[in-house]
Amino acid sequence: MNRQLWLLAICQGLFLTNNVTFIAINGLVGLSMAPLGWMATLPVMGYVVGSALSTGLVAKAQHHLGRKRSFQLGLLVAMGAALLCAYAALSHNFWLLCTATLIAGYYNANAGLYRFAAAELSTPQWREKAVSMVMAGGLIGAVLGPNLAQYTRTIMDVPFAGAYIALAMVALISMAVLSQIEFPPAPPKNVLDGGRPLSEIMRQPAFIVAAATGALSYGVMNLLMAATPLAMQQCGLPFSDAALVLEWHVIGMFAPGFFTGHLIKRFGALPIMGVGVALFALCIGVALSGVELQEFLLALLFLGVGWNFLFTGSTTLSLSTYTSAEKDKAQGALNFFVFATLAVSSFASGMLVTTQGWALLNWGSLVPVALTGSALIWLKMRRQTEVR
Repeated sequence: MNRQLWLLAICQGLFLTNNVTFIAINGLVGLSMAPLGWMATLPVMGYVVGSALSTGLVAKAQHHLGRKRSFQLGLLVAMGAALLCAYAALSHNFWLLCTATLIAGYYNANAGLYRFAAAELSTPQWREKAVSMVMAGGLIGAVLGPNLAQYTRTIMDVPFAGAYIALAMVALISMAVLSQIEFPPAPPKNVLDGGRPLSEIMRQPAFIVAAATGALSYGVMNLLMAATPLAMQQCGLPFSDAALVLEWHVIGMFAPGFFTGHLIKRFGALPIMGVGVALFALCIGVALSGVELQEFLLALLFLGVGWNFLFTGSTTLSLSTYTSAEKDKAQGALNFFVFATLAVSSFASGMLVTTQGWALLNWGSLVPVALTGSALIWLKMRRQTEVR
């Protein structure tokens, strides 16, 4: 870990502070303003739909502006979108809130590339650990996000309006940290314009599995995480309990970053991702066993650790599927699949938990978990066949 990686880890933590706060409050703010109850998570959905729609724009910005300026542009968008969210909450305008979170999606798509930039700030033999350690910076978000939502909830007349303003300040701090990072110079434009067509890159078995497992793991995690504050409210648990559960969930997401890279380097990406699938199944089992604080807390903790193993593993797996000249389009495609899946899971999350209940939501999550496990088995068998 060099100085540049530590600074990027801080930026990752501040980025996750934004995401965790959005997840903690957007559904509740939406529920207070939505014309119909099932629309409560549309602001959450707007964030990830905006992310999916922005992946192409972000890839072009990264190509033409370079890492640093592109990341700074994303933070400017984050600041403006957070202030617009605050205004929407104060004016009780549900559709403006959805629009603001849609715009904020550009920041999500942009900062989603921090994990790939981490590999560029390290020597090739330590890429797995660099990715893992920068993702561990999300621990800042694990602690700061839920507490930010909790302590700014009532500082203004409208609940959570102050939290949005606080997020604008978080983006400003992140800009100051990012200004101190020096990213490696981009390859010459004539090199960047080369490389294989995206369709050829995407046909590689490792890329297919990296994209599928990254998208499905994030989709399952988001499906259950976004529904948790609403489910806990339906069960009569206070918001302070929901904030505690989300805090430990995000700790589970990023604390393993201190050793996931070591595990992947020693055992390989596929076995560690397999452990992630098992933890997802364990999460669902615990969630179905009861609806008290301890069940929510333990289930979301397992969910976070499982996601870390799967998502870090899928990111590491993808690094071998493209060259430096191909990175912008390949990383843009990987992020598009993630955010498109998140958009579906965000909408399904609010609709299912408010109409069908927490139990059915968990039973349904077993389908993508099984598909993720099947993808890992397929790639492992294919590699064994190629060796023979």
